Amino acid sequence: MKRPPQRNRLPREFYHRRTKNVARDLLGKALLRRINGTWVGGTILETEAYLPQGDPASHSVRGQTRSNASMFAKPGTLYDYPIHAKHCLNAVTESEGLGAAVLIRAIEPLWGKEVIEQNRGHSEQRRLTSGPAMICQALEVNRELDGVDLVHHSDILIAALDDAPKPKIAATTRIGISKAKDKLLLFYVQK
Repeated sequence: MKRPPQRNRLPREFYHRRTKNVARDLLGKALLRRINGTWVGGTILETEAYLPQGDPASHSVRGQTRSNASMFAKPGTLYDYPIHAKHCLNAVTESEGLGAAVLIRAIEPLWGKEVIEQNRGHSEQRRLTSGPAMICQALEVNRELDGVDLVHHSDILIAALDDAPKPKIAATTRIGISKAKDKLLLFYVQK
């Protein structure tokens, strides 16, 4: 496997766009986390967009609170939120103060797979990083990383892959929500 592409970190401008566009464009990018000196991660296969206005499924719909404050930070901020003692990793989008983000739902593990397997407690490929909580457990993402800057942080980032072909993308409805269930805001790489 090639070396992790941490030098191709996505710039702030990438995130400072419409959430739906960022969600689509994150597909095929590399999500990387340095754990004990080893780069661990993989390519993003599935995302969900949570819009800043008119999206009742978004955490920002009730306004800024202490627990969702990072969602209102500058674009490119990591927003981690706990759910049922697990964590979900989001990349903040659009303009500061709006409350928009993209949930990373699935990655294909490519770097540091031994660490991912150890953190997940098994080696079954399908169950390593095929859900948001699995990704966070595999990459050791938790509330300690909530609010860090994906554009400048030394141990977590999203990067473009050199010469990667543009993935074929499909859209469907989001998973596990009770409001705005009809919006096509879940994007995934078609195989």
